[in-house]
Amino acid sequence: MSNSMEKANSSTPHDAATSVPSPKTSKRRSRSSARYADVETTRQHKKVALLSIPNTIKLSMLNSGLLSFEKIKLEARDENNSLSKTIPNKPIDTRHFIKLCELRRKFPVLYKLEFQTAAKVETNTCRHAMKKNNQIKNQNPRCIPYDYNRVVLKKIPGTPDSDYVNASYVDSLLKPNAYIVTQGPVEDTVNAFWRMVWQENVSAIIMLTKTFDFAKVMCVQYWPPNMEVHETYGDININIVREEQLANFQIRTFRLYKVKEDNPEEVTDERLILQFHYTEWYSHSCPFSNALLEFRRRVRLVVGSTVSEDDTRGPMLVHCSDGGGRSGVYLSIDANLELSEEEECFNVFGYLKKLKQSRKGLVENVDQYKFIYDTLEEHVVCGKTWFPVSELSDRLKAKARRNSSTKMNEYQMEYDKICKQTPRFTIGDCAGGHRADNREKNRDVLCVPPDNFRPYLTSFQGNAFTDYINSVFVDGYTKPREYIVTEWPLKHTLGEFWSLVYDQECSAVVVLCQPPNNSQQFPSFWPMKSKLEKYGPVFSVHYAGAKNYTNIKQWEFKINKKIVSLTEMMAGVKAPTRTVQLFQLTCWPMGHKVPTSTNSLVYLMNMVEMWRARTDYGPVCVVSPDGRSRCGVYCAANACIEQVIQHGEVDVFQAVKTVRRHRPQLVENMTEYKYCYDLVLHYVLHFLNKND
Repeated sequence: MSNSMEKANSSTPHDAATSVPSPKTSKRRSRSSARYADVETTRQHKKVALLSIPNTIKLSMLNSGLLSFEKIKLEARDENNSLSKTIPNKPIDTRHFIKLCELRRKFPVLYKLEFQTAAKVETNTCRHAMKKNNQIKNQNPRCIPYDYNRVVLKKIPGTPDSDYVNASYVDSLLKPNAYIVTQGPVEDTVNAFWRMVWQENVSAIIMLTKTFDFAKVMCVQYWPPNMEVHETYGDININIVREEQLANFQIRTFRLYKVKEDNPEEVTDERLILQFHYTEWYSHSCPFSNALLEFRRRVRLVVGSTVSEDDTRGPMLVHCSDGGGRSGVYLSIDANLELSEEEECFNVFGYLKKLKQSRKGLVENVDQYKFIYDTLEEHVVCGKTWFPVSELSDRLKAKARRNSSTKMNEYQMEYDKICKQTPRFTIGDCAGGHRADNREKNRDVLCVPPDNFRPYLTSFQGNAFTDYINSVFVDGYTKPREYIVTEWPLKHTLGEFWSLVYDQECSAVVVLCQPPNNSQQFPSFWPMKSKLEKYGPVFSVHYAGAKNYTNIKQWEFKINKKIVSLTEMMAGVKAPTRTVQLFQLTCWPMGHKVPTSTNSLVYLMNMVEMWRARTDYGPVCVVSPDGRSRCGVYCAANACIEQVIQHGEVDVFQAVKTVRRHRPQLVENMTEYKYCYDLVLHYVLHFLNKND
């Protein structure tokens, strides 16, 4: 290497952003350039020039495609190379982790660099997985176990290759063989799956896929259909002891037992095992970070937050559809959080390399790898946000105290964090609301729903109507899409409103305001005096009864739908009558940020839940003047109250974060945020454990 190169190298700072030599260019020679002379000199000059460019500029060039990623990727493997120093080859202190994430947000190419560097680890043999008898047992030939760490089952006499199951032992960052990663069972492998669970004394089953997704069976249901049924898999009998549903996952307790061959009534051995089934993680996507962190917290409450070498229980069993991408993501998050709890550091890149050496297909792509970083960052930024309900009063007093250094109280600091983490949607995300034929259906074109999270209208009302209404799904605590938030309908969207209630089978409509009578801006959208009103060309709403309470009005309506679609008429389709109750809160005057009576709002929430319990829990349609104010408070407080009832915990921070996922304008100011806490406190003091 020339002296000039040595000088350039010695003057280059050796930090996370040092530069690298340029890839060779393959541009055509211009006519005026020399054919042979000084070619080498020109190359050296180009190298020197590139070496003097600061790393940030080089990373920007990589991001924009001005530098060849393939060349840089090869050079980054050299430990002395400047770009290799951007790859964290040792555990990172959790205090410095946010800086690491900020650098990757600025230069997303670093995710790709790390992911592809880790993917180049030496692979091992898969002789057993590739045997003819075993190939049909694999869902996906790209997600199979290596020979050295595969789970070996006890052989069944007379059955060739009965020791094979598509499953691998995987270490955590603290404990060898902490996990077994396997594919979701197919029809032919269900018995082998349960043999493995029994043989390995599995401590919990973590299932990360739906059984059916995108018109494809992702995994057969390998447990009984309900609590009354006992099923037998080989020599293992199973029944469900308990089921608990939450918005993003379900927890089932299985009883596994064996019986005597000559006396099926006599149980010889039995054990209980919990299955944690994450139901909202669709294939080829990433879930919501806070929901997955809550899922992991629930798992660890059962399995234990720390590991010990002398633990007699076996590994956690983790599976998605093929035991690949999603399983690897969960292992990365779980193992790194376990490491941070013990040693206050993360080792994201190091663990990815370990996963790649442990099983084919774990962590499938760069998006999943980025999601691991994002989720761990969210854990660091948000910290522990839940607390036992017994601490509620004391916590609220502490939250109101102003911090002397930041001049903010805890409510303000929490709300500030939520605002920084709230997603931003583009016009493309919300294309339906911005279409020319839908723009006039919005009160505010700046507050329209993202297409992925809006309810689509399915009732045909004529060619002038579309599938659009300005409304959005919001998750509750125990059910996904439990609420539909919408604005007070306009004169020309009354038909769409009742189509929404009918099509989504809403059990209740909650109206959180009382505009002036005969208001032009807020037209009446339910029958007040007459017994029947028509809304649009298809829907008629029949008055079936009403009751008045302090600050609350309650109506019951029957919704009839007229079939006008020629196709449906010819097919003889009959539209069933649907019953809905409408609850109106009359103590939240227009222009007020909170209602004048907290007791009335909590009482209304209870009335709605009692009605829903009689009607199979259809979604609740929540209406406010603009579809943004008030609604978030109702949804978040309801979720918090459910959490209080089910688990004796309070987590307003995560409840508000969740309701803002699909409509960032919900809980739109500090007053509403603090009022969510006040509502929960009021419920705990005046309604919890009382038969009213």
